[in-house]
Amino acid sequence: MPYFITNRCLQCDICVPQCPTGAIQVQGNEYWIDPTQCNECEGYAPEPQCVLSCPVDSPVLLQAKRGRCKSTDRPTTSLDLFLNGKNSPFASAIVVWELCNILAQRQSLPWAMDIEHGFYYQRQVNRGRASLKFWVSDTVVGNDGPVLMEEPAQTAIASFDIRAACLHLVFAAHAAALEHPWREEFVVSDRQIEQYLGLDKRKDLNKLAKLTLIRELVEQPCRFLVDIDWVRRGQVEAFSTYRSRIWHLVETQHHFQEDEDGCKHLVGLTFRIQAGDWAAYFLNQEGYWSRTAFYQYGHLPQSLLLEVMSNWQQREGAARMMLWLLFKTRMGEEQRITVQTLMRVAYGEEKLAQAIAQRTSHKRLLHTFESDLELLHYYGLKPVFDPETYPPEIQPLWAKLGDLPDDAEAALEFWTNDGSQAQRLTDAAPRNKWKRIMNARILRFELPEDWETKPARSKTKKRRSTQRRTVTTAQIALSSTEIVTARKQLQLSQRALANQVGKSQSWIRDVENGRFQPNEKDQALLRRVLKLG
Repeated sequence: MPYFITNRCLQCDICVPQCPTGAIQVQGNEYWIDPTQCNECEGYAPEPQCVLSCPVDSPVLLQAKRGRCKSTDRPTTSLDLFLNGKNSPFASAIVVWELCNILAQRQSLPWAMDIEHGFYYQRQVNRGRASLKFWVSDTVVGNDGPVLMEEPAQTAIASFDIRAACLHLVFAAHAAALEHPWREEFVVSDRQIEQYLGLDKRKDLNKLAKLTLIRELVEQPCRFLVDIDWVRRGQVEAFSTYRSRIWHLVETQHHFQEDEDGCKHLVGLTFRIQAGDWAAYFLNQEGYWSRTAFYQYGHLPQSLLLEVMSNWQQREGAARMMLWLLFKTRMGEEQRITVQTLMRVAYGEEKLAQAIAQRTSHKRLLHTFESDLELLHYYGLKPVFDPETYPPEIQPLWAKLGDLPDDAEAALEFWTNDGSQAQRLTDAAPRNKWKRIMNARILRFELPEDWETKPARSKTKKRRSTQRRTVTTAQIALSSTEIVTARKQLQLSQRALANQVGKSQSWIRDVENGRFQPNEKDQALLRRVLKLG
């Protein structure tokens, strides 16, 4: 429990240098203790140093405030995100992606030590022709800062929180709303952050605990510096930056409420933040039109933040994959992803290598991976398995049951038919499943509705393309009845048809139930497979 300074304070300044966390603040002639930084000197000394050094016993334990926090005058914040209730534009540049990976995967990434320059993580881009180097700073203020060497850097990295990756994405969304984010600031309050991350639903945390957590999460992305060494691409000239902050924490404002005893309780925080130099090269709309810089953005779904916040403790592997796929799917829906790549993202290189070497470990890891894939599936990120390298016999059981009917009689018929097959759904997996899984691929992920992967076109072009698509679809439209009839005539199950067209079983079921109409390309593929001419 943190301390606070009473009105008995003599302002002798003895306690300030004794505080190991820098929690004692001086504003004018008033001394106060920042409760979000005070940890009672835990890890530094056996007893609070301010209490031991104070000649008048001024610091006393701060009792948690009860009741409602009254509204106080606060600065105007930036416009709220997710105004459409689904998503908001955000900066999706490689710098943002890699910092998201660092905050999510932490020690799992290949960090390296440079005796002169400190502990760093490097990402090669464009086959090694460009690179990004990330450093952990000892502070969160200033244009740059002293970077940490190996041991303190490893300690800091281990303390980072995957929830800070969500807040980093929130910063990227606020930066995308600015015209010149490398020069302009955005202002975000604790109330906004609570809403974005779903912390307003946490009834187990009091106000001070929430504010302490929010401050920690805000400061973590602001501790990173980046070196960018970029080559010429198209008409954009080569550029480089040296140890510039990815996010500048310009100011943290504290908001207090005083009780009847004169004790000031912290009831709110407001943060002023500015994007680093990277935004001038990767989030520059004017530079994009003049072909001197890039303007790379996507759409950040609010459901992703809430899903990660709900599952980060029990299902961290699934949370890591969700954050990684947010950027990966920006590269195109047809990106093939190997199972090894997904496992490396979710569990790290070391854990994957251990599973490959030990039979008992790879059984546990495979079970965890299939369980995490199921979580992604029910969230809306539905994997489409490659029928050649990831056939049904090595797919997870939940995927095999994708075309199980909801109706009881139809389900009974389904299981009766399955029991008469040479290979049943519930049969044990083949003995070489792990080896085959290591060479398996996922064709793509079907995305939730709020995951927009392509920037919206102009209204005129969109209207014209919609008209063309409507005419074409009307010419070759297949009804759900035609698809079901043709499939049964060819004696194909929904699972077999899904494998032939490269779709998921749930996709075939939804088409046959009339839940949505396949696009022109998929209808042509269905006609060819079902031999409908």
